[in-house]
Amino acid sequence: MVSGNLFHCRKNSWPPEEYISRNTLQLFDFDSAAPPEQAWRRRLNSHANILKEFSVTFMDAIRMVRLGIRLWSYVREEASHGRKAPIDPFTRESCKPSASQGVPLGGMGSGSISRGFRGDFRQWQIVPGICEPSPVMENQFSIFISRDGGNKNFASVLAPGQHEGLGKSGDQGISSWGWNLNGQHSTYHALFPRAWTIYDGEPDPELKISCRQISPFMPHNYKDSSLPTAVFVYTLVNTGRERAKVSLLFTWKNSIGGISHLSGDHVNEPFIGEDGVSGVLLHHKTAKGNPPVTFAIAACETQNVNVTVLPSFGLSEGSCITAKDMWDRMAKDGQFDRVNFSSGPSIASSPGEAVCAAVSASTWVEAHGKCTVAFALAWSSPKVKFLKGSSYHRRYTKFYGTSERAALNLVHDALTNYKRWEEEIENWQSPVLNDERLPEWYKFTLFNELYFLVAGGTVWIDSSSSNMRNDQHQLVDLENTDVRVTEAKDNRKDLVFQHTKTGTELKDKDEDVFPKGSCEDAAVVPVKKGHSNYPLRPLTLLDPPDESDDVGRFLYLEGVEYIMWCTYDVHFYASFALLELFPKIELNIQRDFAKAVLFEDGRKVKFLAEGNWGIRKVRGAIPHDLGTHDPWNEMNAYNIHDTSKWKDLNPKFVLQVYRDFAATGDMSFGVDVWPAVRAAMEYMEQFDRDDDGLIENDGFPDQTYDAWTVHGVSAYCGCLWLAALQAAAAMAVELGDKSFAERCKSKFLKAKPSFEEKLWNGSYFNYDSGSSSNSKSIQADQLAGQWYTASSGLPSLFDDFKVRNSLQKIFDFNVMKVKGGGMGAVNGMHPNGKVDESCMQSREIWTGVTYGVAATMILAGMEEEAFKTAEGIFIAGWSEEGYGYWFQTPEGWTVDGHFRSLIYMRPLSIWGMQYALSLPKAILDAPKINFMDRIHSSPGSFRSSNNETGVRKIANKAKCLGNSVFHCAC
Repeated sequence: MVSGNLFHCRKNSWPPEEYISRNTLQLFDFDSAAPPEQAWRRRLNSHANILKEFSVTFMDAIRMVRLGIRLWSYVREEASHGRKAPIDPFTRESCKPSASQGVPLGGMGSGSISRGFRGDFRQWQIVPGICEPSPVMENQFSIFISRDGGNKNFASVLAPGQHEGLGKSGDQGISSWGWNLNGQHSTYHALFPRAWTIYDGEPDPELKISCRQISPFMPHNYKDSSLPTAVFVYTLVNTGRERAKVSLLFTWKNSIGGISHLSGDHVNEPFIGEDGVSGVLLHHKTAKGNPPVTFAIAACETQNVNVTVLPSFGLSEGSCITAKDMWDRMAKDGQFDRVNFSSGPSIASSPGEAVCAAVSASTWVEAHGKCTVAFALAWSSPKVKFLKGSSYHRRYTKFYGTSERAALNLVHDALTNYKRWEEEIENWQSPVLNDERLPEWYKFTLFNELYFLVAGGTVWIDSSSSNMRNDQHQLVDLENTDVRVTEAKDNRKDLVFQHTKTGTELKDKDEDVFPKGSCEDAAVVPVKKGHSNYPLRPLTLLDPPDESDDVGRFLYLEGVEYIMWCTYDVHFYASFALLELFPKIELNIQRDFAKAVLFEDGRKVKFLAEGNWGIRKVRGAIPHDLGTHDPWNEMNAYNIHDTSKWKDLNPKFVLQVYRDFAATGDMSFGVDVWPAVRAAMEYMEQFDRDDDGLIENDGFPDQTYDAWTVHGVSAYCGCLWLAALQAAAAMAVELGDKSFAERCKSKFLKAKPSFEEKLWNGSYFNYDSGSSSNSKSIQADQLAGQWYTASSGLPSLFDDFKVRNSLQKIFDFNVMKVKGGGMGAVNGMHPNGKVDESCMQSREIWTGVTYGVAATMILAGMEEEAFKTAEGIFIAGWSEEGYGYWFQTPEGWTVDGHFRSLIYMRPLSIWGMQYALSLPKAILDAPKINFMDRIHSSPGSFRSSNNETGVRKIANKAKCLGNSVFHCAC
């Protein structure tokens, strides 16, 4: 835990008074209009620099030339089928990434739209796996002000005029609007999931404006946090002596980003809803067979606020009403005609034609008076469809139905419920924000890194919705695959598996092995060899024990540049955020992977690093990911290496499952996934080639550092393996599988001294036991297994001297020798103080790994070093003096700040730090018992263990046999 007054000197480094006058802050001191004391801040006129991407060195290029050629061919092949390869380093977006991001809009899993700190709507991710980064400049808030005297009129878009994408003045499009805001006196304040933009006398010196952006992201609220909607609350304070008529305008283009507005057949429709909520529906017919989307923009009419709409306007001279006509009308009258509400749906747009809509909210603000105006945005795309034919209904349809017109109800509920949302958000965030022991940068960065759970391409589906697969499409696709009978060995019987369209059971030659509802059910069925092959059956979720735990199924991308769902070696770091905030989602992700362990997909895949062939998914191996174009049904989209030979995935599964089991105390979850834990551990036995209890790496990058070669025993994978042995033994004890616990202990007692003998050098653990030039490198991530061990309440893997010495070495070398600790922890550092340049990953600083190292330091009682280590990520990535990676934190950067892979999953591991600061009650209250001391050790391999009696008894106590993986006859 953090000591009482350790960080007092670091408080209040970015006070709002440095950005907003005290008088203005006092004027907004009501109804949450003022920004919070702790927030990430920028002036709207701040320069949004173009970000610098990493480049491979000449030697890297030589080493990877064959991989590059194969990858290029694969990217082209996928493109010929109309698909984007999950990793494509050759295609560059026309919109260069810049330091312009801000808090994204909406809840989780229903598509997302980001909003830059200067007010632009960008990073469109409505269609799964597709990100349109360019801003849609027609989507704006604008303001029109006139005063009783008539000599003070203002009309301006509420965004600085230096945006890209603006054409020449004098045309009929948005260049004709008033781009008059300088931004010098306007500031942005971000504390996810809310953001404040304060216009301190811009454009009218006598009108103070606060825009508060609110999205429904509330921990443990599994309904509202799935809603695709956001609210914008404008607070107006008139400091002048005359009353002012103020009209706020919200304009929106019928588009989902990119050139989608040109596809045609888009229709706009005005509406008047309940409780004064009125606006326009924008029905968007997507291209390429993607499901349609309906947007709703609306404002809330009150006794003091009048709402009018312009359902349709265009951007060119041929339009009936142009963007210029619309602007001129607002500048003249401050509103539209009420008759527009009865105009009905517009004529469908023609291909190549853009169509937009506008909502105006007008009010009088008395001299020295205040007024509030609320707008809302929603988008309804109820069906999520993946490229290879599988379709599902999104999570929010469980509450709003499957019609696109649900957007109308979504904006209504957003405008009537946002105050309750804010109360939930403040109750969640206040304990951290008010904790005087924590540095300020950490408080707001902790919350702002959660942007990824919205903007990371998340998909959240209703588990009751069927997989609406297009069978014809799937059978055509089958022609390009090699689906074969797959034979696999179970530790009890020989089984023959085959994927089929209708099979629902798994049997051996004579009898059932698993009951229905088990890990094996629905994945494979018995066949006679030689039968015809069919597409594999969808991988269904292990049923939660009761309906209240049914929170649907959840996917999130490794990154917007690495398009793979739930990449598991990275989820190992990021999962702390879900466990802390949405534990039921976290458990369901683990259930998905538990089922995948016991599943095999025999279709042939070419692995690009070496050009060899293998099968898509090996039974017993944790998949690298849940897929790209058909998640759950076609896993392992990653095809650089054969990840069935990776050494970190299976231990990471065991460690995550045990941590989640220990943190939640969910016994039924433990029973459900236990066969997969055993299978994962048994699978790894093949990699202990010298019978010393340790797994060995195989001389290629066979772990999450997939460009960093490892030889023999490695600090990273070896430490994970030791931790997994201990976690599996502890879980076996708690579930009553004593014989398996004994074998884990036997392995551990043999492996630990061997690990220390081969790698411990007196001050840290060597990178690996080989003889290469970097074998003695100091790896920042060498204690990843210890991180999880401490996080799960298990005894330390090593004595305190070794743990603290290793962490101190990492701090002194990997952290402090790189720009004085202002960059994070470099992955590899030679003991002579020079960065390990053996490959591009060894010389990179990985943001998520740095946060993980900091969490390990906190658990080891090294709080000051922990926060200094993590602060480097803030300085380089989030501070005004840094490189501009806010709300797009990359996988990593080089020591000169060049990024690789923006908007990446792993930095969510900052929640591992918060987890370490406040361990779950279930772990803190658990008896402090060394499980190894309770286990009678006996020799033998994992595979001789066959005792499940104790687990059956536990399952009975948990009252979950109907959903367990064991026979009911106990």
